Amino acid sequence: MTNAATAMTADRTAVREMNSWFFDTYLPAWVRMGSDATLNNGAILEYWGAPLHAASVNMTRCLLTGDEVIGLLRANQEPLQAQQYTHTVVLDRHVKGYNSNAGSIDVIWSRRRADETEIERRAVHFDIHRTGQGWRVVTVASTLTDRTALSEIWETV
Repeated sequence: MTNAATAMTADRTAVREMNSWFFDTYLPAWVRMGSDATLNNGAILEYWGAPLHAASVNMTRCLLTGDEVIGLLRANQEPLQAQQYTHTVVLDRHVKGYNSNAGSIDVIWSRRRADETEIERRAVHFDIHRTGQGWRVVTVASTLTDRTALSEIWETV
């Protein structure tokens, strides 16, 4: 096998790993943290890195410390908790690996209450990197939406 073929196999394996980490490990943890204000803030940093670049229609900032990252995520979670958030339904997703240590995930979340009423729908782009402690989100960009397909939200050239 050539070096390029070996790298492609490693990259495919990494994409499966990224997908599993994000949807099977991170997402359930975020839902627990997002629905229960009493959970340990430090757990957020098991999934989110600092520095973190965050961009939305309301702000764009580079958060340099773990405390800033925790502050941003708690600010996102508190309104959900106030509206009895219990779970997230993934409406669309796309996972892309750049190499065995970096990739991106695009997703449309439908954040909901126990009775399935929707609190908000958001399209989110994440860049993730493998670190010595595991995968971490290093960039997040989001927008509110009423769409169900990523292809309807972000233009590509």
